[in-house]
Parts: sequence; structure tokens; C-alpha cells
Amino acid sequence: QVQLVESGGGLVQPGGSLRLSCAASGSISSSNAMGWYRQAPGKQRELVATINSGGSTTKGDSVKGRFTISRDNAKNTVYLQMNSLKPEDTAVYYCRLRWYSGHYPYDYDYWGQGTQVTVSS
Repeated sequence: QVQLVESGGGLVQPGGSLRLSCAASGSISSSNAMGWYRQAPGKQRELVATINSGGSTTKGDSVKGRFTISRDNAKNTVYLQMNSLKPEDTAVYYCRLRWYSGHYPYDYDYWGQGTQVTVSS
């Protein structure tokens, strides 16, 4: 059973910083992608950033230049450094782990429970 445990959310003032962490445990393929998504009240869940086990990254347009994603493959942990936070960054942030296999169920897709990030003065 794969589990994802997120930490690091909280309340921060505009312009401040936070660092999220997500540790994965269980039987995990060494070739995978981990990432962060967020969902604000009344909005759809959106991509924040992803990183694969080779270190390639993707980012949503709204966080480019402010957020940095990184990972420690030995610890199966992904980090999200969030700088210059804005009120519109307020959301529940979810960690995701995904990989594909040649055998059923082929698509392994796991989500964390979410951590609240609130940016407010």
C-alpha cells in the first residue's frame, strides 16, 4: 500500500515563503513522477508543478518564477518551495505520485490528503 504524507502548510503573509514536503512510502516504482496540485474553494484542481525521477520538471504558469519543485529519490520525498506568495495562492495543496507499468493496473496514481496553504495579512 502506497501512502503519501504531506507537511508544511499553514498561514503566511503576502510576500512570504513556505516549504511543503511530501513523503511517499510503500512499494514504489523507481521510475515515477511526483508533483503538487492545488484546489481553491469553488475552483477546479490545477497543476502547480511536477518532477520525475530523472529531474525533469513542469510548472503551472501562475507559479513560474516563484515556486521551485525538487525531490530526494532516496527518501521518495518531493518538496515545493513557495516564495513571493500571493493571496491567490491560497488553496489546499495535494501531493501526487504516479507511474506506469506493463502489468495491471498499468496506471498507478496516488494522492495525498492535502495540506492547507493560506496567504493573508
